[in-house]
Amino acid sequence: MTGLTRSALLADLESNAFAAPAGGSPVPGRIGAETELIPVDSATGRRCPIEGDDPRPTLPFLRRHAARHGWRESRTPKDTPCFLLPAGGDLTFEPGGQLEYSSPPCRSPGALLSLLRSVVPPLRSAAADEGITLLALGIDPANPIEDVPLLLHNRRYARMAEHLERRGAAGARMMRQTASFQLSLDAGHDRWLRWRVLNAAAPCFVAVFANSSVYEGAPTGCQSMRAQVWRTLDPARTGLPWGRAPVERYLEFALDAPALLLPAVNGEYRPFGEWLTRARVSIADWHDHLTTLFPEVRPRGHFELRSPDAVAPEWYAAPLALAVGTTEDPRALRAAADLLGEPDPAQLERAGRLGLRDPLLAGTASDLATIALEGCAALPSGYFPRSDLDQAREFFNRYTHRGRSPADELDAAAVAV
Repeated sequence: MTGLTRSALLADLESNAFAAPAGGSPVPGRIGAETELIPVDSATGRRCPIEGDDPRPTLPFLRRHAARHGWRESRTPKDTPCFLLPAGGDLTFEPGGQLEYSSPPCRSPGALLSLLRSVVPPLRSAAADEGITLLALGIDPANPIEDVPLLLHNRRYARMAEHLERRGAAGARMMRQTASFQLSLDAGHDRWLRWRVLNAAAPCFVAVFANSSVYEGAPTGCQSMRAQVWRTLDPARTGLPWGRAPVERYLEFALDAPALLLPAVNGEYRPFGEWLTRARVSIADWHDHLTTLFPEVRPRGHFELRSPDAVAPEWYAAPLALAVGTTEDPRALRAAADLLGEPDPAQLERAGRLGLRDPLLAGTASDLATIALEGCAALPSGYFPRSDLDQAREFFNRYTHRGRSPADELDAAAVAV
């Protein structure tokens, strides 16, 4: 019999994944980001490999860039190349060769934005000088999946690819062709209300920042093709695992998901809940399993919001303002909760397909942006600098309040071609 029980796993989620502030968390809380970029050859649009000669490999370029900026090359726990940055955070590779910069936790949005701007625009500029374009889009817009091989071949990625391939092409597209902008926020003193608001706001984040409406060189009919890929990926490990008892609901979600890092049984990966009752599994197995779950908001000792497509650097302030403004200010948090209501999986599907062309979603997103800016303005002076709020306001005025997202500009460009 296993030493683990459901009650032990519930307690583990409560004390770790959904951790309450220890001794009073900073108010306002910390924030971090993961921003992904898709590397393509500037002349041909073909995807760049990590190593090799055809077309332009990214690892040699990154080594040159790292040497100029004091980055240190290392290996991740997954045994893939990475670079550690002096200012904090690291640059890693995704399975299709996408680049991901992960920031450290920052004490304010202003500090995070300063860090992101010191890393990402110079990296994109240096890459362009060497004939590599780093796309800030939710999905590779030009290349078919057949031209984008799996480039990282460790145990985790091999098993994930094997499992998802049985469900169709979405798994390969997600792993090898998508890019996102993810935010991590402290759980805070109102953690359960924050959890509800972030889950309920996920469709707004999908729709507001949708910019992956073009795939294989043509409009897809979806504002966020990336979001649609996630909807058809594997519902046992994605979506909105929401319930009025958050920890209990997330436990059920995790137990029902196939355990990709445990042995297959008759060629199939079985739910972790079956392993719990039929074999000896460890708490380390459980923690590894939790890393293979990809809900829109993932509890990791903080709340990781995974919904937006990759965001262009000039607009980084907008997703930060939308997330921070609706969660850090108590009045804005309550106003957002009243506006959004309960998390709605059906709305999440419409968000990827229709984006802000859905009138109900457009109105909600516009109101949420207004609440967010008011919430940011109410926070302590200097926490969210005025110039950064102006950038966020410019984005919302240009897109959100007009029922548009960056995807609309991509559609126009594709039609013009």
